[in-house]
Amino acid sequence: MFERHDEPLLPRSAFLRRVLQYAVIAFAIDLGSLGVGVVGYHFLEGLSWIDSLLNAAMILGGEGPVSALHTTAGKVFASFYALYSGLIFLVAAGVLFLPVIHRFLHYFNFDSD
Repeated sequence: MFERHDEPLLPRSAFLRRVLQYAVIAFAIDLGSLGVGVVGYHFLEGLSWIDSLLNAAMILGGEGPVSALHTTAGKVFASFYALYSGLIFLVAAGVLFLPVIHRFLHYFNFDSD
C-alpha cells in the first residue's frame, strides 16, 4: 500500500493524490456515520429528517443533542451513537493523517528495529 523504507520517497504529485484519496475515505466514513445517525433519530425518536440531521451532526461533531429525547429507544440509540461518534472521529482523523505521518517517518527513514 505504502512504499517501504528502502524505496525512494514518493513524488509530490503522487503524494498529493494519495492524500486526496485518504481524505475522500475519511469523508465517506463521516458521511456514512452521519447517515446512520440521521436514520436512527428519524425512525427511533420520530424526529423530522432535518431535525434528525441536526442532532446527528451535533453529536458527530462532539457538541451534543439539540432536541429533547422522549422515547427509550431514542435515548438508547443516542447513547450508543455518541460513544460511536467519539470513536469514529479518531478513526477518520487517523485515516486522514495516515499518508502525512507515513511520509514524515519515511523521510527520516524511521526504523523500529
